[in-house]
Amino acid sequence: MPPTRFGVGQPVRRKEDQAFITGAGNYVDDETRAGILRAYVLRSPHAHARFTIGSTAEAAAMPGVRLILTASDLGDLGDMPCQALMTNADGSEQDQQPYPLLARDVVRHVGDAVAFVVADSLDQARDAAETIAIDYEPLEAIIGSVAALAPDAPLVWPENGSNLAFDAQIGDRAAVAKAFDEAARVVSLEIVNNRLVANYMEPRGCLAEWDGARFTLTLGSQGVHSIRDALAESIFKLPPADIHVKTGDVGGGFGTKAFLYREYPLAMEAARQLGLPVKWAADRSEHFLADTQGRDNVSRIDAALDADAKVLAVKIDIIGDLGAYLSQFAPFIPWLGALMATGAYAVGAMDVRVRGVFTNTLPVDAYRGAGRPEAAYLIERLMDAIAFETGLGVDTVRARNFVKPEQMPFKAPTGRVYDSGEFEGHMRQAMQVAGWSDFETRRQAAQKAGKYRGIGMSTYIEACADGQKEDATVSLEPDGTATVLIGTQTNGQGHITAYAQFVSQYLDLPLERINVVQGDSDRIKTGGGTGGSRSIPVGGASVARASQTLAERLKALAADELEAGIGDLEIVDGRVRVVGTDRAIDFVALARLPKATPDLLTAVEDYQPNEATYPNGTHICELEIDPETGVTHILAYTIVDDFGRVVNPLLLEGQVHGGVVQGIGQALLERTVYAEDGQLLTASLTDYALPRADDVPSFHFETRNVPSKTNPIGVKGAGEAGTIGACPAVMNALIDALRRSVGVTRIDMPATPEVVWRTIQDATSRKIAAE
Repeated sequence: MPPTRFGVGQPVRRKEDQAFITGAGNYVDDETRAGILRAYVLRSPHAHARFTIGSTAEAAAMPGVRLILTASDLGDLGDMPCQALMTNADGSEQDQQPYPLLARDVVRHVGDAVAFVVADSLDQARDAAETIAIDYEPLEAIIGSVAALAPDAPLVWPENGSNLAFDAQIGDRAAVAKAFDEAARVVSLEIVNNRLVANYMEPRGCLAEWDGARFTLTLGSQGVHSIRDALAESIFKLPPADIHVKTGDVGGGFGTKAFLYREYPLAMEAARQLGLPVKWAADRSEHFLADTQGRDNVSRIDAALDADAKVLAVKIDIIGDLGAYLSQFAPFIPWLGALMATGAYAVGAMDVRVRGVFTNTLPVDAYRGAGRPEAAYLIERLMDAIAFETGLGVDTVRARNFVKPEQMPFKAPTGRVYDSGEFEGHMRQAMQVAGWSDFETRRQAAQKAGKYRGIGMSTYIEACADGQKEDATVSLEPDGTATVLIGTQTNGQGHITAYAQFVSQYLDLPLERINVVQGDSDRIKTGGGTGGSRSIPVGGASVARASQTLAERLKALAADELEAGIGDLEIVDGRVRVVGTDRAIDFVALARLPKATPDLLTAVEDYQPNEATYPNGTHICELEIDPETGVTHILAYTIVDDFGRVVNPLLLEGQVHGGVVQGIGQALLERTVYAEDGQLLTASLTDYALPRADDVPSFHFETRNVPSKTNPIGVKGAGEAGTIGACPAVMNALIDALRRSVGVTRIDMPATPEVVWRTIQDATSRKIAAE
């Protein structure tokens, strides 16, 4: 495609930002209706308890109260769905325990929903909920996935017989056993991938309406169609056409707004019973107690090496904490990580065991990267461990094990097929930019100043943008503007700008004359939503195809009017022009031609991926530790990524920066803590640390792109890559600093100042004792 002023590859500013910075955004809580009612969810203070609800008559009689729903009032409604059940290693299917809209007889985590109260105001609903008498009989809770597998552990689901939700396996055990028998050395590593709270800027909310025949649900989501279908099929047992789901502006999602949550069907049922609109909106505390959380894996990896430190095979054991209930895609998340467990390396064979475990905690589901950050963290920590044990450089170990460009397409032991990538190329480039060869000079200067300095890298690869196809509609309007209909959903990534750039590429319109519509299940008939970095690789490919088709149709319409052949026409500046002349017809006039029917002014195209795309890159972190306080300060952070073709460099860099900050947060700050009795001790931003401006450095970001060979527009996806590369880069740098200074080779995330300080003190004490 030739370059255009606003088309693909141009660093244009986001067209949607003007509305946001002037207060013209339209989020869920901005929605209002005549007669609107407010809802409040009464939640369990216990992690595990049997309970009975006494009379709700007193609460129902309080001023403004319109409706109180408990589990006994929802007999006709279905349970929450899990759409990603696993097959166990023995071939049996995973059992699905019920996930009711409101708890029935037993609560299984703090914040479990017990009653739904609707009143004229939120204060009235809250006051009424607090008067509902509930008799709780506390039961023993179980916290921590490893502890939950103990033979005598309390059971979240006694009828299940254990806390094991599934036990799956992938790989070739015989080939792995043979490789370990022949190995020159075995290197092992155990790590914890800590649980996270998403903490998007806009807490969840919804507005439910019933017109006597049909629901309308307005909510912040990552895609309206999947939520509509789950509501219709699993909850209300209605045709999908009977539910209209809409999403406006969304203040962040990170995976956790992709799912169906209890409050949505509860608000819908209340609206149906009352005949009035019902709004529910969470505050920040409710976000901590009600929204799915992320990560929380305990993993062990054993690597069989030959005499040259090449990895012959790996054995991996992953235990994923799923929480008390199975969220929509939860079982698949650790499995998705297992599919990328060998990273960018030509590992000969693998044997991975993946277990999902129930605990008395909030459900866990996809969070930015959804399994791939966990996989990258495990394999990249392993590469450094191999380097430490063999005495080789961390770059040398990686270079010896990388999949080489000449091996592409490369089929990994999991079946993933990497189509493109030059992994050593971007690693060497990142090392040069980061001043890797001069690090020792900087480290010695830091040592003289009493600081521990370290440098670390991660070279990651991820899989994204496979699976469901995406349809796109591009139309020319009577006023000469263009409209795009697409079933993905922006959560702040800049989709409106990026999609408009694809249209501009072919119609040569300025971005302000291109309208992008998402988030309406009536107006947009199909859509896969946003997740897994699929929007631009899949949705962008569809929009590009539709734009190109529309451009050809517009030329065909103009051909007779301009008395020229189609091949002699070009589109320039919103006009169809005869090449090399001033004879042209603009889009407004073109749209008014008698033969310009709606069908000729509209193009519908789709793209169905046959294979994932594989973004990859190298991150290098350099940091210092103050041994007196344990505080870690990141001094420099270098990124060299391969995203294939770049649609908009500004949007791309912003996505990478945001992702890296989230990775830094997980590595150094974010810590979700449950007490032994299941109480969430980090249930507010007073107790749960998020990265702030002074926790992150200025980033150096550049690309070394190799276009995807499987994606029609050459892009690979970038929404999750920063998060995937960041955790191992930061932690490898931290361990490098500790290893060089006090001999520490293992520390888990989050490496908070207290954890780092205690680690240094323990290592110092051991060293003194040994002397």
